[in-house]
Amino acid sequence: MPRTFPYSYNQDFRDRLFDLVCSGVSLVGAGRLMGVANSTAEKWWRDAGAMKLVGGPGDGGLARPGPVDRPGGPGHRLSLDERIEIMCGLRAGRSQAEIGRLIGRDRSVICREIKRNLNASGVYHARMAHSRARVRADRPKPFKLHGNPLLCARIAGWLDQGWSPRLISLVLAQDFPEDKSMQVSHETIYQCLYVQTRGQLRKDLYRSLSLKRPRRRPLTTDHTTGRGKHFADAFTISQRPAEANDRAVPGHWEGDLIIGTGSKSAIGTLVERSTRFTILLHLPERHTSEAVAEAMIAAMKHLPADLLRTVTWDRGAEMVKHRQITMELGAPVYFCDPHSPWQRGTNENTNRLLRHWFEKGTDLSVYSKADLRKVQDSLNRRPRPTLGLATPAQRLAELLQPAAA
Repeated sequence: MPRTFPYSYNQDFRDRLFDLVCSGVSLVGAGRLMGVANSTAEKWWRDAGAMKLVGGPGDGGLARPGPVDRPGGPGHRLSLDERIEIMCGLRAGRSQAEIGRLIGRDRSVICREIKRNLNASGVYHARMAHSRARVRADRPKPFKLHGNPLLCARIAGWLDQGWSPRLISLVLAQDFPEDKSMQVSHETIYQCLYVQTRGQLRKDLYRSLSLKRPRRRPLTTDHTTGRGKHFADAFTISQRPAEANDRAVPGHWEGDLIIGTGSKSAIGTLVERSTRFTILLHLPERHTSEAVAEAMIAAMKHLPADLLRTVTWDRGAEMVKHRQITMELGAPVYFCDPHSPWQRGTNENTNRLLRHWFEKGTDLSVYSKADLRKVQDSLNRRPRPTLGLATPAQRLAELLQPAAA
């Protein structure tokens, strides 16, 4: 005859088992005391989102004890008694503010504690939360990439394709939402590349980053000064329609040149602000104003009118023919203020990504039109965090479908 349980496996019954484990009894031993099969006890413990059990063979799984209790209150970690008060308050239906006043803590402390320790069923257990606090407080923390060759292989493969550590972190979180072992922050990747004692990736992978620096540098602000060439009859960026600023309306483009060694070769880049779709201009022999105008007109004249509203460029000699471009494309060309490349930041960021393929100090004239097309397609099919991990090609296709219909 099967055994019946007085609590019908309800939460109070499970909490008694969790209390035994958190007080030092093995999971197997607690299950025996409660009359629960080992597999059932293990399932309850796992479903509650509890910490990993420790112990040698035959121990049956032991929970790590909680931190040494000290007086609670501001300036100290939560004590076990305070966590028990939080658990009792939640079960009594009290608000977080009421619980905070009861134990002399700010409501934000209660909010963080509950959010950190709710299990999959939405239940807060005091002793389990106390043991988790011990695990989180342990130092030094084990490095995430140690002993994880599958994750290292994925990261290395994406870095070889020119992906940024931040993009890799976002895509891993999207692809493995339930597997924390396959998620990693961008800072961990940077540490693995730059901190000698944490190297788990190939030492040369830093060359795949956009800046290719062998060591990290602090962020600095570039206060550029000086005067650029004056375009007396040109439209300035202050005259550009306001709709171009918020990216809500597509068809506003930003452009510039990537210059090769000795300023003797160049590739033109055009980026649509809303979709981040990129077009590369082939300039094999020269990058004079005539060559740039001809390449721009050839590349953009086939675009629908709704996707060709304005073009924003830096003040450079290659744009002397801006009036011809405006007339041929039906889209006015606007110019940034002198020495203000940040005013066309979308293009600047894209050019930085393109340096993965077109390194500084190299001859860019060796690349054929087919080579540029391959790089262009690769970049337009890359997920972008600014697009919610959609690709520029997908966003452009969404805009072209109504036009085709």
